[in-house]
Amino acid sequence: MRFIFHYPETGGLDGDVLDAGPLRDVAVAAERAGFDGLSLSEHPVPGARWLASGGHQTLDPFVALGYAAAATERLRLLTHLAVAPYRNPFLLAKAAATLDKLSGGRLILGLGTGYQKSEFHALGVDIDERNALFDETLDVLPLHWSGEPFGYQGRHFSARDVIARPRPVQDPIPVWIGGNSRLSRRRVAERAQGWMPMTGGAQLSTTARTPALGTLDDLAAAIAEMRDAAAAAGRDDRIDVLHSYQGAGIETPAADADRHREALGEIEKAGVTWVLVSSRTASLPATLEFLDSFGATYLRDGR
Repeated sequence: MRFIFHYPETGGLDGDVLDAGPLRDVAVAAERAGFDGLSLSEHPVPGARWLASGGHQTLDPFVALGYAAAATERLRLLTHLAVAPYRNPFLLAKAAATLDKLSGGRLILGLGTGYQKSEFHALGVDIDERNALFDETLDVLPLHWSGEPFGYQGRHFSARDVIARPRPVQDPIPVWIGGNSRLSRRRVAERAQGWMPMTGGAQLSTTARTPALGTLDDLAAAIAEMRDAAAAAGRDDRIDVLHSYQGAGIETPAADADRHREALGEIEKAGVTWVLVSSRTASLPATLEFLDSFGATYLRDGR
């Protein structure tokens, strides 16, 4: 398995989005610690009530990951996740292609349909259209990235004999889709390179408008079903699966390390290929301490 560090999110209305430390310093430290990737989430205009009840602030993931790319050499750059229906798909495709080009082919484009009504309203997007708009995005991305002339008629736009450059370095940029529904898994099996199931429990699943995944056995069964569907669709490439590891006590990585190694081993047996962890820290020294300890325990000497 490979490991991604998710930049710690500042919850609520107080505090600054960079309380966990300057992004450059954190990205460099994550790479030095042995992490394989860095991820950032997205909420361009979250509801104040949601923030006050435990929601989190975010940077713009494309701008911030571009900045992190300039400070690092090998970290993969994951949007975890960008909400596809919020954007015209051509603007999304251009941002992704630009970031992939400038980073030398390190972007992983994590996408979701979104769930926060107030944010949809603020952005002028009909939340009831989110699935249709998401599928339009999946149609448009490969056309845009091809660098060849194309046309596409969408619900709210018409592209006629257009062409987009630059071509991204990767062909294609890996698209990972978030969500636990059968529709999400079918999209992954047919049209994406990775799946990002939500594993934060029933309450989070309800908030995010996606079915809850229960036990690790449930996750393993869902992964097997998705990969069988991909094979039935004629695919023979590997589909990645990202698991957000939230084992009790992982914020102190060296404590009870054998228990965490055993848990991570079981997660790998279930079919997971990437693990995402975060530190919940609110200062640069604490974040650096977590990264160094996690790297020494699980990534450098501990692998």
